[in-house]
Amino acid sequence: MEAIVKRNGFVPIVNTLFDDFLSRDLMDWNGKNFSSLGGNLPSVNLKETDKKIEVELAAPGLKKEDFKIEIDNNMLCISSEKKEEKEENSKKDNYYRKEFNYQSFSRAFSLPDYADENNVNANYKDGILHLEIAKKEGATNKSAKTIAVK
Repeated sequence: MEAIVKRNGFVPIVNTLFDDFLSRDLMDWNGKNFSSLGGNLPSVNLKETDKKIEVELAAPGLKKEDFKIEIDNNMLCISSEKKEEKEENSKKDNYYRKEFNYQSFSRAFSLPDYADENNVNANYKDGILHLEIAKKEGATNKSAKTIAVK
């Protein structure tokens, strides 16, 4: 949360620009969800079991038709694009208002070779997109290798 700051300066726009630029840690991306950049990147949970890979993507306010899900060359790409336009006018009160909104995102994940791209289930419920990607028959997971830090 940013503090409320009173700005008194000879050139207020320049002071605001420098204050805003210098007060932000440009390398701190933790927990920002890109909202300070004017975008919105949905959070994702990934889980792997013996039989499948599960993906949960938090995207409230969308409809199942808003999603585009593709798998190409072992890359899972989930994207959405939504446009809204509202228009109001009243001759009696002599006003006209037109608003539009546009939001989009794209998330991509590299899938392992043992993911069965022909056996994928997707559903959208309560603002969460659920994907289940089956593993190929006879596929074995490589065991994790621990690397010591020296």
